Amino acid sequence: MRIISGTHKGRRITPPKNLPVRPTTDMAKEALFNILTNNYYFEDIKVLDLFAGTGNMSFEFASRGCKEVTSVDTHSGCISFIASKSEEWEFSIATKRVDVFKFLEKTREKYDLIFADPPYNISADEFGLIHHIVFERDLLLADGSLVIEHAKKTDLSHLAHFSSVRKYGNSSFSFFKKEI
Repeated sequence: MRIISGTHKGRRITPPKNLPVRPTTDMAKEALFNILTNNYYFEDIKVLDLFAGTGNMSFEFASRGCKEVTSVDTHSGCISFIASKSEEWEFSIATKRVDVFKFLEKTREKYDLIFADPPYNISADEFGLIHHIVFERDLLLADGSLVIEHAKKTDLSHLAHFSSVRKYGNSSFSFFKKEI
């Protein structure tokens, strides 16, 4: 894993081996950021990274200039790794060690972009719950987006606010847009 662009372009991300993660591949991440680059000026957006794992996506957002990145994960090793690298690389990434669903139910913050990369083996209901809480609690700022990474066999197109899906290898990104 590496940071693809920005101030830390090319930097390798080498997490401890014992983390329970499935990082987004560099190919899929690069494709996703090509899409996001056409829709956002990173220095102006507030990002929430759910099921942050290794921090792969959080580091990419921070390297590209996002001043406000929040990483949420339940695993203390993941959060510790993200916090450690964030400090070492001088990123201002806020880390939260908490259940993602509890975080979404309690947060009062709103975001331009919410990225969720839950374990691929969660139920269809849990994928739907992420979407439901984000839109029910109005956690997106005007013109904000929710992006959910999932296995290519998972179909989320039936959920409200669905915009598009992009498939890269075994991974897919479903995009949901808040209507203004």
